[in-house]
Amino acid sequence: MHKVVVLLALLLCAICSSAHAETLTLKECLDGAVATSRGLKSASHDVEIAREQVGVARSTRLPRVDLQAGYVAQAKAQAFKFGSQSQETQDPRYPFANFSVYQTLYDFGRTGAAEGMARMQSEAARYSYTGNEQDVFMQVVQAYYGILTAVKLVNAAEDEVTQMLSHQKTAQALFDEGVVTRNDLLQAEVRVASSRQSLLSARNEVQKGWLLLNYLTGAPPERRAELKDDSQLPSTPSLSEAPDMSKRGELSALKAVVGADEYAVKEAKTIHYPELFAKFGIDYLSNSKVREQAIVAATVGLKVNLFDGQASTARVRQAVQARSRDEERLRDMEERTRLEYALAVSDMLVARDRISVAEKAITQGVENLRITKDRYQEHVGTATEVIDAQTLLTRTRTDYYRSIFDLQVSAARVKRATGEL
Repeated sequence: MHKVVVLLALLLCAICSSAHAETLTLKECLDGAVATSRGLKSASHDVEIAREQVGVARSTRLPRVDLQAGYVAQAKAQAFKFGSQSQETQDPRYPFANFSVYQTLYDFGRTGAAEGMARMQSEAARYSYTGNEQDVFMQVVQAYYGILTAVKLVNAAEDEVTQMLSHQKTAQALFDEGVVTRNDLLQAEVRVASSRQSLLSARNEVQKGWLLLNYLTGAPPERRAELKDDSQLPSTPSLSEAPDMSKRGELSALKAVVGADEYAVKEAKTIHYPELFAKFGIDYLSNSKVREQAIVAATVGLKVNLFDGQASTARVRQAVQARSRDEERLRDMEERTRLEYALAVSDMLVARDRISVAEKAITQGVENLRITKDRYQEHVGTATEVIDAQTLLTRTRTDYYRSIFDLQVSAARVKRATGEL
């Protein structure tokens, strides 16, 4: 007996621990989405790629060191002609090597502009990642509260089935007594079947919601848990308040892109300027015909492009146009963000009013259904009135649950518009 008690206690502990493990909060879902989202992982690589580009741009500040070596085999050695005589000046086959160090001394800001452009592009990639992360968060919030709403709609549908079965029994009893016609009974049976269809549809919405949430959070498709909804109804901001959009990732990314465009214009203009450089080199060529086979030289010089077919001028115009384009995109994004914020706040206000109306309507609907059922049992009301009363109550409950969902999602949209989700 003692062993049986111990086994039952262990089983109870396992059940309790598994039930505890199945509780899932919104924050856990958001953390899971960040850790497993393929889209975010892809965007994180873009951030790293852009960061490495800064090192590429900065590399021109350091010297360039090259080494080249090889072996040449000629059909005939090169030679000078002296009348009818000739004298070879090199061996027909010879190894060679070249070592050089090239350092840019001054390029009129070209390297600095390229480095600044790469740095701003790196910031743009980082802010874009933040925007992508916010989009994933928004999808998780919608899926999470979608499941909570769907579960409540299932409960409402189950209650409707129970009420319709009760009405069917009442109609059956009254029909057996000969008080009502068979039409009332058939109507009740059809309504029970319809309620069961609605229940199946509601349960299917729960299953689809879980499939979506599991996909977003990287969980197995078959995972099911108890969602913990401990959030309070969010407060509604005023439409007259100017939103703080400093944390909006897409806006910050576009501002960084415009900054990169400024550097791109500067870099394009420096193409017309000369470059001062220094070079040190060692050239070795095996040649038994000459005395010096290795030549060591140091050079300080200036190089400038005199004509490139107007390509440099076209690059400047291209950079200016790209900057103008991105400035327009930034202004458009700012306007669309303000609109997104205003729409979300407006939806929050409407959803809060809908909740207040629906709460009162549910109480009235329950009382209406009770009175209608009593009237039917007293042979005063009709079966249609009972069905209509139950349908009205279910619709009112559905409106209430959807209003709560709309309020929570609208609050998330407000935070998404300001980059605070």
